[in-house]
Amino acid sequence: MLRAANGLRSEIDLWTDLVSRASDLVELIPLAEAGDPELTAEIEKTFSELESAFRRERTALLFSGDYDERGALLTISAGAGGTEATDWAEMLLRMYLRWSERHRYATEVVDQLEGEQAGLKSATVAVEGRRAYGWLRAERGVHRLVRISPFDAQKRRQTTFALVEVLPEVEADDEDIELDWDEIRVDTFRSQGAGGQHVNKTDSAVRLTHVPTGIVAQSQNERSQTQNKETATKVLKARLLERRLEEKEAELRQLKGEHVSAGWGNQIRSYVLHPYQMVKDLRTGYETSNTGAVLDGDLDTFMQAELERLATGRPPSDEEPPEPEGAA
Repeated sequence: MLRAANGLRSEIDLWTDLVSRASDLVELIPLAEAGDPELTAEIEKTFSELESAFRRERTALLFSGDYDERGALLTISAGAGGTEATDWAEMLLRMYLRWSERHRYATEVVDQLEGEQAGLKSATVAVEGRRAYGWLRAERGVHRLVRISPFDAQKRRQTTFALVEVLPEVEADDEDIELDWDEIRVDTFRSQGAGGQHVNKTDSAVRLTHVPTGIVAQSQNERSQTQNKETATKVLKARLLERRLEEKEAELRQLKGEHVSAGWGNQIRSYVLHPYQMVKDLRTGYETSNTGAVLDGDLDTFMQAELERLATGRPPSDEEPPEPEGAA
């Protein structure tokens, strides 16, 4: 409670200082209009500093959730579509790893299942850093790719999908997320990916199944069974926490009389690489033609637009991008 109070007090002081500095700046404008070039330059410099500070603190207001300050567990799962879908999942993994690098977040791929020919069927990444979950929660949903498939000899246009799930990191003091090991089935199997000489030779990979809910967590990228069990336990706790949060959100929606969708849900973003270049978020309407930058991790504007939409309670945009002619 004391920590929360101190945090609120610091926030009030910060905004009070910004308002005071802005007021002082307004009072100087008439003097600058009298023709003082040095004062004009000083006002422009101060204005730029205030604008940057305002944008920074305005963004900070978006991270007010109970778990927004924490790290995150991000899982990418390929949709139907064979090699095209698994390649898209790997492209998304690269995109989020690059985004994490931009924010100087530490990342660790804790589990991955390779595709039969290329790409990944699924991958789970731990993203460590302040507000990693606060940012990445804007990415939850189905991502659609439209492009000329590099795996199609006839060079036909293909549409494929991948699901992105984001969980808050569970911390040691989360006493309400306790595991009853009598309700958990532990299975071991041989790792299927990179990881050293132990791969495919020992049953070092671990899969945990929470029997009451059917929630599954696994890890196979660590070198020992003990390490993989610890990682899988961390993922399982995060999934149980997310389930609890979803139940609370569903209850609130029901009280509000809103429809609660099940399954994968609606796609949130389209990445069109042919016949034109466009990435468009279907919830906010934000779009850009710089697809290369987005796939290289330039995602903050998309994330911020969605976080602002959630903060203001605006409903998702109903506008769908036009389907490229001939898309499969």
